[in-house]
Amino acid sequence: MSTLIVDGANVVGARPDGWWKDRAGAAARLHEQLLVADIEYDVVVLVLEGQAKGGVRAGRDAHVRTVHAPKDGDATIVAEAAKAAEKGGRVVVVTADRALDARVHGVGATTLTPTWLLSRL
Repeated sequence: MSTLIVDGANVVGARPDGWWKDRAGAAARLHEQLLVADIEYDVVVLVLEGQAKGGVRAGRDAHVRTVHAPKDGDATIVAEAAKAAEKGGRVVVVTADRALDARVHGVGATTLTPTWLLSRL
């Protein structure tokens, strides 16, 4: 099974479209785009933190599972990557955060940039 974990804050922040005025709305738009995107992953995990959590309820919608980070989005992303890696299969995290990149590599995941994902939405 292949798993794509999306750093919601990092991906939303990669587009200068006024997201900072409505973080919840930006998260909802990203979620909707992930639901209809033609990407080659069995499961997509969207991790949201802060005000963005107000835009999408936690839980599963088709192949997209939304996770609300209780505090630190990065810690939640690492935990999700570790869980997915334990199950086997390919685990990829979408982020441009270099510190997070190093942390998820430590649990067996690889990374792709927000630009990669945005070009497929």
